[in-house]
This record gives sequence, structure tokens and C-alpha cells, in this order.
Amino acid sequence: QLQLVESGGGLVQPGGSLRLSCAASGFTLEYRSIGWFRQAPGKERDFLSCIDINGGTGNYADSVKGRFTISRDNAKNTVYLQMNSLKPEDTAVYYCASSKYFFCSDQFVRYDVWGQGTQVTVSS
Repeated sequence: QLQLVESGGGLVQPGGSLRLSCAASGFTLEYRSIGWFRQAPGKERDFLSCIDINGGTGNYADSVKGRFTISRDNAKNTVYLQMNSLKPEDTAVYYCASSKYFFCSDQFVRYDVWGQGTQVTVSS
């Protein structure tokens, strides 16, 4: 069974940092591109960042550019999202997703395996 499991969410004060992890089971992330998305209550699921199969990055939503960094560790079969300078508006459920395509995408329909999500709450 193909699964993605996110972890690392929690409660953090504004200006703080968190690192989310996306671990795969049942398949190898090395041969998949990975995306991070988030969904706040009552809002649509938004693209945040993604990483190509060869580790190419640079795809970031304007709302997180310069604050979030995506990376992958194929040896650990895990993709990370480092989140710095967190703001209350970053509060949401964060999801990682896997795609068979070499180049990652900001379109969620390109992803066929999704994690269950991890809650991030930014509040003082």
C-alpha cells in the first residue's frame, strides 16, 4: 500500500520555525516528485512548494517564498519543508503529495498519493 505520512506540525508562536517531514512507505520517493500543500478552514487547498525527481526546487508560492524551503533525503525516503518566520496566516493543515512526473507541479490534480495531513497552528 502506497502511503505518505506527514509529521512535525504543532503549535508555534509567530516568528517561530517548524520542519515538516513527509515519509513514504510502500514506494520510493526517489522516483517521484513531491509537493506540499495546505488547507485552512473554509478555504481551498493551496500549493506551497514542490521538488522535482532530480532535486530541482525553486517552485514556491509567493506567500511562502523566502520563508519556506523544500528538500529531500532519498536515503531516508523523506521530503522536508522547513518553515521559518511563521505567521498566524500560515495556520492550516499541511499535506504532502507524490507525483509520477519528473517535474513537479503546482496543480494538485497531478499528484496521486496524498498524506493525511499535519496541523500547523501559529498563535501567541
